[in-house]
Amino acid sequence: MLHTGGTLMMRGGDPTPLRPDVYTSDLLTELPVLHRIADIETRILFNYDSSDMQPHHWVELGAAVHGALDERRGDGSRAFDGVVVLHGTDTMAYTASALAFLLPGLDRPVVMTGAQRPLAEVRTDARSNLVDACHLATMDLPEVGIGFNAKMLRGCRAMKMDAWGLDAFGSPSCPPLVTLGVTVERGSHVLAPRTRRDYDARIEQRVLAVRVFPGLDPKLLLGALRAGVRGVVLEGFGSGNIPRLENSLVPVVQDAVARDVPVVVVSQCARGAVDLTRYEGGAAALGGGAIGAGTMTAEAAVAKLMIALGRAGEGSRLDAAKRAFGESWAGEV
Repeated sequence: MLHTGGTLMMRGGDPTPLRPDVYTSDLLTELPVLHRIADIETRILFNYDSSDMQPHHWVELGAAVHGALDERRGDGSRAFDGVVVLHGTDTMAYTASALAFLLPGLDRPVVMTGAQRPLAEVRTDARSNLVDACHLATMDLPEVGIGFNAKMLRGCRAMKMDAWGLDAFGSPSCPPLVTLGVTVERGSHVLAPRTRRDYDARIEQRVLAVRVFPGLDPKLLLGALRAGVRGVVLEGFGSGNIPRLENSLVPVVQDAVARDVPVVVVSQCARGAVDLTRYEGGAAALGGGAIGAGTMTAEAAVAKLMIALGRAGEGSRLDAAKRAFGESWAGEV
């Protein structure tokens, strides 16, 4: 169990803001039932509100998970059957997406979980989420997932959809990997185990994500390109449409491509997919060199673009992005 912070271990609340608290063995003392699920070793990586998590934290967390999965006991058997990551909910979908792409050849479950209310409170979702996450981490689920509210969602298809409800996460374009009810229902789309590979920590975080809206001045994006942006994620309308007449963003796409800066288009809609051939605005973006992201979430697109660009090295960033978004790395499309 790797601790990175988040509401689950926070203290405070009305009238004071919640704040990160010192992580201790109180977790296992508070929930002795966890010992009935597995032998759990806890490690502290960070103690942050997840809004303070940065891409370099994803890389450090990914290295810790990868290293744990490679650990062996004295008899040569693997040390851990799975990993649970305690994380704040606000950016959990970003981290889950990044881990799904950073961890090559995953053969065991990596379950992220957290809570909407701290464990220290009497009425909290932390207890059930922790029990479920530890249970999920012992199952045959070789994916990075979010274990929350009696479900495990594919990490790179999930998004936070509710700031106040206990059912905080959804994956509208992908059914849950597991539903925990009276019985355990495992989805037929769970990925098969993959062969373990070396960890690649390269990442390029100079990526800009912009939500398209009526009145968006293209000069702002052109200025960002001149300032050194290495990749752009545009959250387009509907199936990926963007303005092409007044305040057209097509010249932005063209200027970006001329600078070897890939532009990836996702949809603002939670359901459906990007199809840049459907309307004139999308077709103009496609003609200018934009890359459609299909059913990918904005969170997954940002993380994947950062990692794809990091692995491009000295080669063409545009080619690296086209290759990356032309294939599925972890069931994200």
